Amino acid sequence: MLFRSGSIDKESFEQATGWELKDQTACKGDICIPLAAEHGEKLDLDQISEEIGLPLVAEPEHELWTLGPGIFGTNAISSAECPDLVLPDLEGREFRLSSLLGQKVLVYAWAPY
Repeated sequence: MLFRSGSIDKESFEQATGWELKDQTACKGDICIPLAAEHGEKLDLDQISEEIGLPLVAEPEHELWTLGPGIFGTNAISSAECPDLVLPDLEGREFRLSSLLGQKVLVYAWAPY
């Protein structure tokens, strides 16, 4: 995406990138990223690219800025959906992770090796 200024209005940014900005988050599909601060109607491309992880190349002398697609490291997940795990509980009965649907769940995995 090419821009003629280092700042852009929020609506144009959302249309160009697919990211939706509200409160202190940026969301695209199932991925949401917390932002350092709530952004107003005008966005600074340097700041927003750093917060979301979008590469930015700027050539202010020629009034050109380009914003690339998001580059997520290997630590990012594409969704917060877990497969339906079925494991025995402490008494040997079948337990389905899906039985906790709608609740916050911490899955702790441990192996002695």
